[in-house]
Amino acid sequence: MTRPGPRISPALAGAVDLSALKQRASAGGGAPAGNPGGVEVTEANLEAEVLVRSTEVPVVVLLWSPRSDSSVQLGDALAALSAADGAKWTFATVNVDTTPRVAQMFGVQAVPTVVALAAGRPLSSFEGIQPPEQLRRWIDSLLNAVAGKLGGTGEDEQAEAVDPEVEQARAHLDAGDFEAAQSAYQAILDANPNHDEAKGAVRQIGFLQRATAHPRDAIAVADASPNDIDAAFAAADVEILQQDVQAAFTRLTALVKRTAGDDRTKVRTRLIELFDLFDPADPEVVAGRRNLANALY
Repeated sequence: MTRPGPRISPALAGAVDLSALKQRASAGGGAPAGNPGGVEVTEANLEAEVLVRSTEVPVVVLLWSPRSDSSVQLGDALAALSAADGAKWTFATVNVDTTPRVAQMFGVQAVPTVVALAAGRPLSSFEGIQPPEQLRRWIDSLLNAVAGKLGGTGEDEQAEAVDPEVEQARAHLDAGDFEAAQSAYQAILDANPNHDEAKGAVRQIGFLQRATAHPRDAIAVADASPNDIDAAFAAADVEILQQDVQAAFTRLTALVKRTAGDDRTKVRTRLIELFDLFDPADPEVVAGRRNLANALY
């Protein structure tokens, strides 16, 4: 992981973005008792009901289990909001028990988890049940973030959709050639400094190139030396790759509290860079920024 960020290749899916969910999941069974409603996502309709549909309106996906009361409660609340809002957004559900591989594509760590997608990529997400008023604000923030940007109605977006330079950059991403993709997006950005997709892509690809270079034991090394700034940076990168975003933010926020002077500035700067990988409205980012402010003051 608005910003709206770029469409990301399968290699980036599960790291920062989920937009290229090209692996296919096994088909799930029928709707279980207590299904919270919405469009039930399976292998057969993932492309049409989530990825394609999200190019028209935001799609809010609830990853849930009938074994979890909080999942059902959250589903009921989201279903009610969806009914109240009409066609402004689509509510979809993934039963992690019957469609586990679909759930894995979203990198779900716990239920309930909610992921909002727009234009085939994640816009925001959160874990756990939320009060109705907070859900209302979250939905409104999604709608505001995509206002006028979906449905293929904007002339600028239509032009970008057929821009051969953008298509080539995306092709490099899909092929896993990050250096070529970085160069292609940088060229677009040099020509158009306000190009949203290029800005997001340059940022995210740079993160991925750095993060995937860390050793596999980066987290253990940082845990053993909690005041080693470089080790903490490596561990936070790996935690984000593993989609444990809160752990990454918590690690660096704690380090901010233990440092001073130039070291504190260095850690703060890196933490803000990690925030910028995600939608500013993401609850984890909002909480992270609040915790950073408390750590600084």
